[in-house]
This record gives sequence, structure tokens and C-alpha cells, in this order.
Amino acid sequence: MQLLAYILVYPLLWMVSILPFRLLYLISDGLSLLLYYIIGYRKKVVYSNLKLVLPNKTEKELKLIQKKFYKHLCDMFLEMAKTMTISEKELKKRFKVLNPEEFQRLESLNKSVLLMYGHYASWEWSVVLQNYINFKGFGVYKKLANKYFDKLVRDIRSKYNTQLISTKETISVINQNEIEGNKSITAFLSDQSPRLTKEVYWGTFMGIETPCFTGAERLAKKLDLTIAYLKVNKVKRGHYEAEIITLSENPKDFKDYELTDLFLREVEKQIYEAPEYYFWTHKRWKHNRETT
Repeated sequence: MQLLAYILVYPLLWMVSILPFRLLYLISDGLSLLLYYIIGYRKKVVYSNLKLVLPNKTEKELKLIQKKFYKHLCDMFLEMAKTMTISEKELKKRFKVLNPEEFQRLESLNKSVLLMYGHYASWEWSVVLQNYINFKGFGVYKKLANKYFDKLVRDIRSKYNTQLISTKETISVINQNEIEGNKSITAFLSDQSPRLTKEVYWGTFMGIETPCFTGAERLAKKLDLTIAYLKVNKVKRGHYEAEIITLSENPKDFKDYELTDLFLREVEKQIYEAPEYYFWTHKRWKHNRETT
């Protein structure tokens, strides 16, 4: 069944990937209307999240943000498919790095870097970052159940020689690189809800107490790695700008969870500025400390 699903879907993805952008976004418009008005994909989850974290917005304002989000969601899905065949030149034009010299400065410190992301704007097109760095690039991802689609995602995201590693491999790969003296830049998407354990850190995100991932911070402190944030803004449809914001070159100087909180504050600032570009379909605030 996994292979059959792949055989049926792959040709569609490839055909989408070779479409001109103007036609691609016409399809995205139609798909967003279908998801929002007909299928209603996770509409209740999206609206509930928006209402929870943006309590000062009116119902009309929340509905408008919700509609804009579905349009952006479909854009992102089709842009991911477009990555299959897009040229390096085109991608660098559409995903601009505003301060690549900061990568060079961080590499000059001769320390590996942990680069934290939020599910904001576009994280898929950040695969082009490998063109701006000399260190080996790694991206942490959650392995897909379908092994054929998992390979496709790895191939797409590894297009510019960034190596994907699963969440289970992360610690061992980074540790081994440090033992061997191989400096690296590893990207973490760190703003979603972790599995609940007794040791989980309950931080504040968008004004709500919620469990938070702390893996990047813990690794940075243990191995004395630089930790930074990739701030990605959507300039207009199909065009993004990224900025590297260094959070700390000496993570051991910070108290526990302080760097995690700094990261969350950066994500929050972007959400408040343009909430429609955040990934609202996940149940990010599903856990309540008093009931767990």
C-alpha cells in the first residue's frame, strides 16, 4: 500500500513542480478554498488556537487571519513540491539571506552551531542555506511512516547537500561530529509540542504555559555549541527573507531554559506581526499543566 500511494502521488507532485509560479499559485488559491470551505481541514483547531493566543482580536479579525493562513498553508505545500525541480539560482532569488556574513563570523569561532527555527513563513526553502556555509549542514526531521515518501522528503530537503537526520539520530550524530572534530550547523524546528514527561519544561509561549522542546539548548550547553535563530519573513507571495540572529556564543553562561525562552520570544514577535504565517493546524497548546 505504501508503494501504491507513492506511485499514485509522485507524478502529481512532479507535475506541480514544473509549473510556472503564476499557475502554481492559481492552483494554490483553488486548493485553499477547497480546504477552507469544503473540506474544513482542521478549521476548529486553527480557530481555537488563534482565539486562545490572540484574545484581543475580534471574531471578524480572527476569521480573516484564518483565511489568510489557509492560503499560506497551500502555498507552502506547493512550494515544497516546487523544490523538486527549482533551480538554485531561482531559489536563492526567492529565499534571500540578509546577513550571510553572520554565518561566516560564527564559523570563524570554530564551534559548531545549532540553528533554531520556528514553524513560521517558510522552513522548506531554507534548504538553500547550505550555499552560504562552509560547515556541513544537518537538518533534524521527524521520520515519515511511509518509507517511499520519507525518502522523497529526504531527497528534496537534501538537494543542496544538507543531510537530514531523524530525531532519534540527532544526539549521536552531533556527538560523533564533535568527537571527530567535524564542525557543523544543525537546524532544529523547536516550537511544537513535545511528548509529556515528568521532566518536561513548562515555558510560556504566546502567553500560555505549555511544554517546550529544550533539546537544542541542552545540546548546546553540553557540547559548548553556538546557538542561533533563523528568522524568516514572508515578503510577498513566493518570496522570503531570512536573518541569522545569534542567541549565544557561550550557552553555558545562561541559566537553564533561558535560551529556550529567548528562542520562543523571537518566534512570538513574528507571530504578533503577521499571525497568518504561523503553522496553526497543530494542537500546540493541547496540554494543561494543572490536568497532567
